Amino acid sequence: MDAPPVKDPALWTPLARFEGRRPDAPDWFTRAVACRPQERKIPVQGADIELLTWGEVGRPGLLLLHGNGAHAGWYRFIAPFFADRYRVAAMSWSGMGASGWRKDYTLDSFVAEIVAATEAAGLYAGTAKPLLVGHSFGSFPLAEAAVRHGERFGGIVIVDSPFLTPERREERRRERGTQPQRPRGLHPHRIYPTFEAALARFRLAPLQPCNNLYIADLIAREGLIPAKAEDGSAGWTWRFDPYLWRDFHMPDLTGMLGRIKCPGALIRGENSQLMQAPDFDYTHSLMPPGSPRLEIPDAEHHVMIDQPIAFISALNGLLAGWPTH
Repeated sequence: MDAPPVKDPALWTPLARFEGRRPDAPDWFTRAVACRPQERKIPVQGADIELLTWGEVGRPGLLLLHGNGAHAGWYRFIAPFFADRYRVAAMSWSGMGASGWRKDYTLDSFVAEIVAATEAAGLYAGTAKPLLVGHSFGSFPLAEAAVRHGERFGGIVIVDSPFLTPERREERRRERGTQPQRPRGLHPHRIYPTFEAALARFRLAPLQPCNNLYIADLIAREGLIPAKAEDGSAGWTWRFDPYLWRDFHMPDLTGMLGRIKCPGALIRGENSQLMQAPDFDYTHSLMPPGSPRLEIPDAEHHVMIDQPIAFISALNGLLAGWPTH
């Protein structure tokens, strides 16, 4: 997704000023990331899927799903806060993180990854059905999974996902029609000569301020892999498939929200430009009656980065009293 022009160059390169050094981090964050998950890969329709797990098998299951271009490590500082009561898992979608790449990506394959990860992580070993949380893009295959397999889930939580009002969808369509379009999926990642140079180019998408740069640093470091430049020299690049969206177009899935076969809840960043207030109201109106809705104050789209403690507290409070059956 191309970010809009901005005047503040720091938004484009928030980590550049550290020149490869790690920003200072608070104690809660340091303790959380020190709680290392078990790491493995599971085969799903020909691709090996990265799976991280915390907590004991037999506790209630909780699966955390990341957004587009991200990876399971986006939850490494979130999951430990739930691991004393839940069997927690986070997976990387195919084509992202340390998961394998596919020749063709489909909604069916993403749904299959959810089902396989939930089973492989042991989230059904407890007496309660597992709960699933999806951020941004992650909520699209999650909602589809809840339509197809929702009777197997205790509930799903949609976090700041771009389910848009009909008016906003039409507005976006008009904007795309008036702007020059670059070919989809035809641009390989740039190879940076050093790890520090690559780290300096990290930014959030959609573009937004980031006050907690110690979090941005963690997810950026875990999003880089060694690579070879065309001249054979060693370098670094991003570890998601640059051709993932070449032939895959996500259908409009908004209408499916009324057909999910399990309880649903909705979380939004108060200042999000991706899920704006009218989208939040519209999306909630499509969900099953009585679905909880929460706003994270002073958070934009990347709520777990913008307000991690508030997000953890909100999710803790939500899961403590929901679902009710």
